[in-house]
Amino acid sequence: MKEMYHKYIHENHSFDKMTMLGIFALIIVISGIFGFLYEFIFYYFNGGMKVWYYRGGNFLPWINIYAIGSIGIYFLTYRLRQKPWKVFLFSSIFTGVLEYFSGLGMYVIGDGFRCWDYNTEILNFGNIQGFVCLRSVLFFGVSSLLLIYGIVPLCFLLARKLKKKTFLTISFLLCSIFLIDEVYNLAIARVLSLPRASDIYKKIGFHYVQF
Repeated sequence: MKEMYHKYIHENHSFDKMTMLGIFALIIVISGIFGFLYEFIFYYFNGGMKVWYYRGGNFLPWINIYAIGSIGIYFLTYRLRQKPWKVFLFSSIFTGVLEYFSGLGMYVIGDGFRCWDYNTEILNFGNIQGFVCLRSVLFFGVSSLLLIYGIVPLCFLLARKLKKKTFLTISFLLCSIFLIDEVYNLAIARVLSLPRASDIYKKIGFHYVQF
C-alpha cells in the first residue's frame, strides 16, 4: 500500500477517457456527500447543539457546490500533489473565490436570497459580506488535502482493481441518481410546481432546509 501511494504521488497516471469520466463521477458523489455531512455537523454546533439541521435542497444527502468545487480543485492542484502546501494554498484561494461569487450571484439574481450567511454564524472571523470567511476558506483548504491525498487515490485504486464495466456501472449509476435528484429539485419541480425536497422535509418536521 505504501508503495502504491508513493507511485500515486510521484508517477503520472493515465486512464482512458471513459474511465476518467467514471472517476470524476465518483468524486462528485463522494464530495457532495462529504459537504452535506460537514454542514450537518457544523450547523448542529452552530445552533447550540440542541437540534440537527438538514442542509441542502435535495432528497439525498448531497450538496452541489462541494461537488463542483472538488472537480475544480482536481484540475487546479492534481499536478501539484508533490507539494501539499501548494495544494492547500491554491485550493483555499479557489474555493474562497468560488464561495464568494456563488453566494453573491445567488444574492443578486435571487433578490437578496442567501443559501448561507456567515454574518449569523459562529467562528465567522474574516467575514466578507456574509458570503465567505476565514474559517470556511481554511476548512476547504484542509478538505482539499483530503480530496487530493485520500479520495482521488481511492478512486484511482477502485478504477484499477475493479473490472472496467463494473467500475463504470457503479460510478455512473451513483452519480446519475444524485444528479437526477438535483435536476428535479432545482428545475423540474419549480417549472411543474411539484413538491420539492425542502417542502416535504419541512412538513415531516425537519428543522432546517435551505435552497
